[in-house]
Amino acid sequence: MIYTIQNQHLTVQIEDLGAQLASIQDARGREFLWQGSPESWNRRAPILFPIIGRLKDSTYQLDGVSYKMPNHGFARDLVFEAVSQSGQALSLRLDSSEETRKVYPFDFSLTVTYTLEENRLIKSHEVENKSDREMLYELGAHDGFRAAVSQDAIQVEGMETVRLYGMDQDNLLTPPDREVSARLPLTPMTYGRDTMIFDNPGCARLHTAQGEVVISAQDFLYMGVWTPDRPFDTGFVCIEPWSTLPDGTFMGRELADKPGVRRLSPGQKETLLYTTSICGTN
Repeated sequence: MIYTIQNQHLTVQIEDLGAQLASIQDARGREFLWQGSPESWNRRAPILFPIIGRLKDSTYQLDGVSYKMPNHGFARDLVFEAVSQSGQALSLRLDSSEETRKVYPFDFSLTVTYTLEENRLIKSHEVENKSDREMLYELGAHDGFRAAVSQDAIQVEGMETVRLYGMDQDNLLTPPDREVSARLPLTPMTYGRDTMIFDNPGCARLHTAQGEVVISAQDFLYMGVWTPDRPFDTGFVCIEPWSTLPDGTFMGRELADKPGVRRLSPGQKETLLYTTSICGTN
């Protein structure tokens, strides 16, 4: 099912499958969100939970017990329940189930709320631990925006340079190995890696011909910039605020070893949010 929220500046559509964005249009009807394509990337804006990225051997450990988990976790492929809606806000919730506990042995609730304020879309993620023990989790976004990969650029605000993490032949993270301009091209293979990943993103501004998309992600410690490596302009770029680093060669196999992993005591809840501002040209 598709839900719509809107104000005088933006019209936003959200799917119940994965609680992901389906469309962001400005007052002139211009689409800013990537609409998916089987030739390049058939998703739009999946939520990454309870892990980010790929795991070595598709496996993580929790207290010495191994669990299999697909890339980016399971939330993106499950239907969320709409729990509240108004003209300018929508909340959807995913609760743990017998199936999720097979790969992630916690009882949890993940509530995603989209709220419009003028030209800003605020996306909050409330995670609640309903288990009787400490819960570890990762949370990230994977929002794709329409862009001319060969022409447009991303500026990381307030920084002159960023240090990019490396990647090995299996796309597992290696320590930062390159310092580059904070005005980034939209092609990670410019720097010989699948994804450009850096620390302390704060705010990232995507410059395109139809306007600017500004991601303010102060609640997130890391950011990824990704577009598939193709011999043609794919027409989009993903800007991805992450709570935690993906699996890497310099960290242990336990989920607790992941830099930035979130921890919740029994009964505790917390909210991580980021804001997407749409600044279209006239």
